[in-house]
Amino acid sequence: MALALGGALLLGGCGIGTAGVSAGGDDPGARCGPGTVAAPQGDPVPIGKPPKPELPVTVRSADGRDVTVRDARRVLAVNLYGSLAEIVYALGLGDRLVGRDVSTTFPAARALPLVTGQGHDLSAEGVLKLDPSVVIADKSIGPPEVLDQLRRSGVPVVLVDDRQTLPAIGPRIRAVAAALGVPDAGRDLAAKVDDRLKGAAKASGSRLTVAFLYLRGSAGVYLIGGKGAGSDAMIKAAGAADAGTKLGLSGFRPLTSEGLINAAPDVLLVLTAGLESVGGVSGLLKLPGVAQTPAGRNRRVVDVDDGSLLSFGPRTGETVTALAAAVHRTC
Repeated sequence: MALALGGALLLGGCGIGTAGVSAGGDDPGARCGPGTVAAPQGDPVPIGKPPKPELPVTVRSADGRDVTVRDARRVLAVNLYGSLAEIVYALGLGDRLVGRDVSTTFPAARALPLVTGQGHDLSAEGVLKLDPSVVIADKSIGPPEVLDQLRRSGVPVVLVDDRQTLPAIGPRIRAVAAALGVPDAGRDLAAKVDDRLKGAAKASGSRLTVAFLYLRGSAGVYLIGGKGAGSDAMIKAAGAADAGTKLGLSGFRPLTSEGLINAAPDVLLVLTAGLESVGGVSGLLKLPGVAQTPAGRNRRVVDVDDGSLLSFGPRTGETVTALAAAVHRTC
């Protein structure tokens, strides 16, 4: 993820602005200290009995190609966030998965061969060694040359929409299901996930401001999320305001002390591995500007499992509920 976000920065421009944004205040958990999101554990729950794929089927890939899938016995579902493999598992086809990306970490998948080498780059040799009958991916993973090599080798490659928004989850589930010849299971799972999301989303009446920080201390990567980063959708669904969006940022931008101080977040939301990479809460407070924010002064740092916050998959509703509980908790 660090490599992918780093690449986005090369395209995205400069650091964050310094227009003043006041803290929301009225934080009921201001004196609670650090917390952790109780993210979903274990494996995704299948929607029902394993469905029988009806193949062959021709689907329109997100890159505009028409792709015919004739065999779904050996599925490789990979992307930056691990959500595609979760979808396949939740459709009841988990026993057909033959490999995984580094973000696919639910228990039933951990023993699968890893096909991503550096960061989230696919290894063509590693993929072909698994003899997949179909590859499902999105634009968050590559490089494109490897996907082309797989196509030339005769492997159907279906790309799905990679938008990191809550409304995109249902269409993504239906697209994966269609490519595997189980459209009915896809409709059922999408409807179930949509109901969970509606039940989990909180009204944004809170004045709480949350900043999502992407941290990789070992690589010297310190970013703040803004509009369209994915973290903004989760923060909004949890009933809070995204600090980066309020500053007018889009995507991920380099973290600066001035920008963070002006954002004045009440809560700092971080990935668990990222927090560990900077030495925990104490190490985070040593980063420029952090200790000068309301969140820093109150040690209001909330960490969440790396594979949960930005997955936008079948268990996102549960993650939203857990995130809201952690952000709005009282003590």
